[in-house]
Amino acid sequence: MHVAEVWRREGDRIRCALCPWRCLIAEGHTGVCGVRRNTGGTLEALTYGLVSSLAADPIEKKPVFHYRPGTLVLSLGSVGCSMRCGHCQNWQISRAGPDDGSVRSARLTPEDVVASARAQRCPGVAFTYNEPVIWAEFVRDCARLCHEAGLFTVMVTNGYVTTEGLDFLGEHIDVWRVDVKGASERAYRTLCKVPSPEPVFSAAERARHHWGMHVEVVTNVVPTVNDTPEELRAIAAWIAGALGADTPWHVTRFFPYLDFAHLDPTPIATLREARRIGAAEGLHFVFLGNVAEEGTEDTVCPACGAHAIVRKGYTIVERSTAGGACGVCGRDLGIVE
Repeated sequence: MHVAEVWRREGDRIRCALCPWRCLIAEGHTGVCGVRRNTGGTLEALTYGLVSSLAADPIEKKPVFHYRPGTLVLSLGSVGCSMRCGHCQNWQISRAGPDDGSVRSARLTPEDVVASARAQRCPGVAFTYNEPVIWAEFVRDCARLCHEAGLFTVMVTNGYVTTEGLDFLGEHIDVWRVDVKGASERAYRTLCKVPSPEPVFSAAERARHHWGMHVEVVTNVVPTVNDTPEELRAIAAWIAGALGADTPWHVTRFFPYLDFAHLDPTPIATLREARRIGAAEGLHFVFLGNVAEEGTEDTVCPACGAHAIVRKGYTIVERSTAGGACGVCGRDLGIVE
């Protein structure tokens, strides 16, 4: 048994404090995520080291565009999630439990993860595929060892974490790549069955300003749910005001899937409008994803208009940067190289 952290006893139950559900867990039961169980009055981290997915990916696939662009990251995930998104692309693992026989998995140690990253020549490790917050103990132990080995670390997260949970991880994480599914309670209730986006916003701000993480935001634009100009404008305004105008915003196209299979794909015109709205709210880097729209994944210097990084898919085809700045005019682009 691996004992979890970030919890306390309340009578004969356990209060988990890792995510905003703050589940009160009876003996023998798990919380919402399905991977943290009250076992004899101790909270057990059921998925410590349980890896369902492992691959070397371009960091641009996360997507992360302005942190070590052009590098590979060893990407790993487990099972379970703190949300139940109706359009989840990885639902086979995010809705699975640690004892689900339909998911192939293996137990790895943090040392195994670092060794695998080195063997595959990955300068970084990304915790992704399912929600990494819910196996925080393994993430923390891996990330700490990664830093000791000179590797950077990335969280690809829904951002639904308490201050205690974020601070448990904070000093060991370099990149907070967070999904922002909307700006309204309605959007979050509809898409992922949680009551409010506020904890996601608060955590991203703390990751950026308290822990100094590099933050990038992704919004999958779902027709009839979070695609109104008002919703998109509110997201863009929050990013610009709370995280900074140079924070990348990845606006991605939705395709019919799972609980939302009855909807149409996001119209290209809606994505273009989101990009326009982002620029109007002061964001310098709004990228379009899941769509073949030439130039919309390029990093363009807001000062001189030079194409500092030209991308095609997950590949960088041209690059003119120096120390994270525009190679033409020297404007700091906020890129970590």
